[in-house]
Amino acid sequence: MRTLKFLQKHLMTATSYMIPFVVAGGILFALSVMLSGQAAVPDAGWLAKLNQIGAAGLALFIPILGGYIAFSMADKPGLAPGMIGAYLANEIGAGFIGGIIAGFLAGFVVIQLKKIKLAPSMRTLGSIFIYPLLGTLITGGIIVFLIGEPISGFMDWMTNALNNLSGAAKVPLGALLGAMISFDMGGPVNKVAATFAQTQVDTLPYLMGGVGVAICVPPIGLGVATLLFPKKFTRVEKDSGIAALLMGSVGITEGAIPFATADPLRVIPSIMVGSIVGNVSAFLFGCLNHAPWGGLIVLPVVDNRIGYIASIALGAVVTAIMLRILKKDATELDEALEEGQDIDDLDINFEDI
Repeated sequence: MRTLKFLQKHLMTATSYMIPFVVAGGILFALSVMLSGQAAVPDAGWLAKLNQIGAAGLALFIPILGGYIAFSMADKPGLAPGMIGAYLANEIGAGFIGGIIAGFLAGFVVIQLKKIKLAPSMRTLGSIFIYPLLGTLITGGIIVFLIGEPISGFMDWMTNALNNLSGAAKVPLGALLGAMISFDMGGPVNKVAATFAQTQVDTLPYLMGGVGVAICVPPIGLGVATLLFPKKFTRVEKDSGIAALLMGSVGITEGAIPFATADPLRVIPSIMVGSIVGNVSAFLFGCLNHAPWGGLIVLPVVDNRIGYIASIALGAVVTAIMLRILKKDATELDEALEEGQDIDDLDINFEDI
C-alpha cells in the first residue's frame, strides 16, 4: 500500500496543476470548432486565432503533468527535468502516458542526484543548476535514445496490423478501434486508430462513424458519471465534468485525461469498455461519418444520426456504470491530495483505497 500511496500522491498533485490547462485550452479549442460549424479546426479568421490559443493550452498540459509529478517527488530541481522529459515524450508520440512515465523518471533521477554530497558552497548552485541540468540530460537522453525508437516501431506495427484487419468483421474491428481510441486518449495507440479511420473517410465512412463515437465517449461518459454519481468524485473532478461534456461534444477526447491521471486503474478500463460499446454500436447501426472528426458536432455530415446519437449515449452510460462499480467514494485523502496538502498527518486507512 505504500507504493499506492506514493503513486497516488504524486499523480494527484500533478493533476491538480494540469487541470486548468486542459479545461482552459480544451474549452477554447472546442468553442472555435463549434462556432466554425465545419466539424474541423478553423483555418482562417478570428476563430483560427481562438483555436490557436486553445491548442496552446492542450499542448502544455502534458509537460505540466510530467513537471509537477517530478516536482512533487523531488521539489523544484525536478520541475525542469520533468517538464522537458514529458514534452519530449509527447513529441515522440507517447502521449499523456509517456508524460507520466517521464515525470516519475525525472523525479527518481533527481532524487538520486540529490544524494550526491556537494560542498557547502555548492549547495545553492546544486538546486538551481547542477540537479536540473543533469536531471534533464539524463531524463531527456533516456526518452530520446531509448524510448523514441521503440514507440515509432510500435506505431508502425499497429498501423500495419490495422491495415490487415480493414476487411474484418465489424464487431471485432469496432471493438479493437474503440479500445485503441480510449486507451491513451491522444497517445500513440489513439493516433494509429484515428488515422486509420480518417484516411479512409471518403471510401469507408463507416469507420469514422464508429471512431467518431469512440472519440467522444470517454469525456462525455465521465461528465455524465460526475452528474449521476457525484460521491465518486472530488470537488475539482465534478467541476471538470462539465468541461469534459463540452469537450466530448466537439470530439476532444483529452477532456477525460484529468480523470485518468488521477485514477488510471479504474478510469481507463471504464472508458475503454464504453468506447468499445459505442464504436461497435455505430458499426452495427450503419452510421456513416463523412468528416475526419468526432463528437456531436459532426451530426450534419452523419448518415443515420439517430443511431449515431444512440451509440454515444450507450457508450457514455456504460462508462458511467463501470465507474459506479469500480470507483470508490471520494475520500478525505483524495480531497487533500487535490489541494496539494501534506497527507502524512491525515488519519487515513489506505486499505480502503
